[in-house]
Amino acid sequence: MTTRYASTYIDTMSDATKLAAAAGSTDPGTGLRAVLALRRLLETLEVLQVGNARRAGWSWQDIADALEVSRQAVHKKHAARWPEPDRREK
Repeated sequence: MTTRYASTYIDTMSDATKLAAAAGSTDPGTGLRAVLALRRLLETLEVLQVGNARRAGWSWQDIADALEVSRQAVHKKHAARWPEPDRREK
C-alpha cells in the first residue's frame, strides 16, 4: 500500500465514520444529506469490489452470493462495466 493510497483510505474511512454519525442526527437536513453521501460512497465501493472480484475470476453467482442478491440483479447492474471474459483464451 502506497503512502498516498493509505492516506486516501484513512481519509475516506474518517469521512465515512463522520457521515455515519451525521446520519443519526436529529436534524433531518443533516441526516438526509449524510444518507445521500453514504449511498454514493456505497455505490462507488460496490463498483470497485465487483471489478476486483471479476478480475479475480469470480462468477456473477459468486458475487451475488457475497452481496446477498440474485445473480440476475448483480449482472444487470454491473455487466456493462465488466464484460464476460472470452472463454476460448483459457
